Amino acid sequence: MNKLNALAQHKWKCIILSLLVLPQWLNAQQKDSDSLLQEATLDNVIRYAIRNQPAVQKALINEAITETTIKGKLADWYPQINAAYNLQHNFKVQTAVIGGNPVKLGVDNVSAVQLTATQNIFNRDALLATQTAGDVRRFAKQNTGATKIDVAVNVSKAFYDVLTTKQQIKTTSEDINRLERSLRDATYQYQAGVTDKTDYKRATIALNNAKALLKTNEELLKAKIEYLKALMGYPGGAPLEIKYDTLQMESEIVLDTLQGTNYSTRIEYQLLQTQLKLQQANLKYNKWSFIPNVSANGAYNFNYQNDQFSKLYNTNYPQSFANLSVTLPIFQGGKRIQNIRNAELQINLIEADITDLRNNINAEHAQALAAYKASLSTYLALKENLALAQEVYDVINLQYRSGIKTYLEVITSETDLRNARINYYNALYQLLSSKIDVQKALGQINY
Repeated sequence: MNKLNALAQHKWKCIILSLLVLPQWLNAQQKDSDSLLQEATLDNVIRYAIRNQPAVQKALINEAITETTIKGKLADWYPQINAAYNLQHNFKVQTAVIGGNPVKLGVDNVSAVQLTATQNIFNRDALLATQTAGDVRRFAKQNTGATKIDVAVNVSKAFYDVLTTKQQIKTTSEDINRLERSLRDATYQYQAGVTDKTDYKRATIALNNAKALLKTNEELLKAKIEYLKALMGYPGGAPLEIKYDTLQMESEIVLDTLQGTNYSTRIEYQLLQTQLKLQQANLKYNKWSFIPNVSANGAYNFNYQNDQFSKLYNTNYPQSFANLSVTLPIFQGGKRIQNIRNAELQINLIEADITDLRNNINAEHAQALAAYKASLSTYLALKENLALAQEVYDVINLQYRSGIKTYLEVITSETDLRNARINYYNALYQLLSSKIDVQKALGQINY
């Protein structure tokens, strides 16, 4: 019976422990799952990077900081209410002689409670905050957008770089399989006395070179994947399996090369336009320095006085007032005029930056478009070369097996085929990277 009771208690303990631990375990598993990519396509990789990249996170934090700063500045328009409390004991009360008679001015104990309120009617600092709040918010958002664009472009290029190396590894692995078959064939032919040892030695040399190239690319791939993870904000020790569809990528290489530049779509141009608006508001702010600051003030004072401390708060002698305050600096040594001139020069500087940016955008677009057209021409030529190299290899390999061609010609055709395949995929990914540069120059990449 005791054993049954002990067994039942143990069972209930396990159930309770499971109920306590299971939700935490499931939550941890969910977090781990959310922090990793199940399918690392290019779109998923970019979305992950924009969501997790530290640079983007910092930009979003700066947006939040900007918002709190704006609200703090706008708070100056609300009534500013303050309270003050004072308790004072006079050891010696001041005495004045009035009409030849000494008169004590005050009492031994004094206490006061003061409530004050101030309302800004015209204040150039608060007015500047009101007029520029929208532009300051926009500028912060545009900075975040610029960061996201840079992250997306860099991640895309790193993604294509990883694909290039993966494709080189795949191509080299296929070459190694062919070379191993060729080495076996050359060895058997040598052992049968059909050929001399030159053929299988050449096959061994080609195989060793291919294996060395494979090892090099495998090590490079590890470094490139870690670099891609760093750009994404991806956990360093977590696996990242890149998934891609070559046929889909080939269908995405097309780009309308007749598109013209539109400055307003570039985030850099938008940032400068916002800066120009903010600087124009700053010019107004400096001109407002000739207008007086106006505020309304009011106070209510509770005054308690008594020579006996125990009776201090028995009687109140209140006081209250309201006033209108106008403040105008009359002469500041020409400081206000110089500040206005400085603000005007800052506007001229930003306008010059806008002109310079337009020229740079035109040059950037021209360079990116030229690189895209060159990459497209190279891609089309290498695509045709790949088909020709495959055809040449198939024919020469068949002729070698029939005893018509030498093994040297087989090795040469295999090398041409391997180079053609590697060059083709390199050209494909370079073309896609060039397309990204053109889209960025046109301002078509936005997040």
